[in-house]
Amino acid sequence: MPEQQLLKPTEWSYCDYFWADKKDPQGNGTVAGFELLLQKQLKGKQMQKEMSEFVRERIKIEEEYAKNLAKLSQNSLAAQEEGSLEEAWAQVEKSLADEAEVHLKFSAKLHSEVEKPLMNFRENFKKDMKKCDHHIADLRKQLASRYASVEKARKALTERQRDLEMKTQQLEIKLSNKTEEDIKKAQRKSTQTRLCGPRGPAQERSWGSRGEGVVAPAR
Repeated sequence: MPEQQLLKPTEWSYCDYFWADKKDPQGNGTVAGFELLLQKQLKGKQMQKEMSEFVRERIKIEEEYAKNLAKLSQNSLAAQEEGSLEEAWAQVEKSLADEAEVHLKFSAKLHSEVEKPLMNFRENFKKDMKKCDHHIADLRKQLASRYASVEKARKALTERQRDLEMKTQQLEIKLSNKTEEDIKKAQRKSTQTRLCGPRGPAQERSWGSRGEGVVAPAR
């Protein structure tokens, strides 16, 4: 497929790097514009995977932290104490338990509102890209076929123009030759007419007794 004219030559625009094949800067071949977009999207797929792993690791940390806080809140330290120390320590234990619950809920939120949608998007992205890949590949084949048809028609038109020019030249030469021949015929006819025109009295012939033509003398 031939390279298309850039629609926005001064800008980096996907409209100029989508359909047509571009020269590979690292080699002598060409790279389909859609392939560049596809590679970019596939890198996005890898990024989605890394993001999912990052969120999952954060969820584990939150769950582990909540578990340790809940375990720490059940420590029996100062269980025998009374008075203000007992009340203060009870507040510390309750604070730890509350914080453990907050981190546990936060980890659940991360799972339901971040990790799960991200995983769903990644799975749907694979399916959508597969459909899109086949669809674009089919469209590129159609476009290449159209380009080939246009190129074929252009060559046929060029051949017909060349043939028409050749026939026109031949016709002009033929007409030119015919005109010259007609002119020569007319000239010959004119010359013969002058030579065979009416004679004067001095050239009148009289016939003798033997049937021989005798030029009569001029009077």
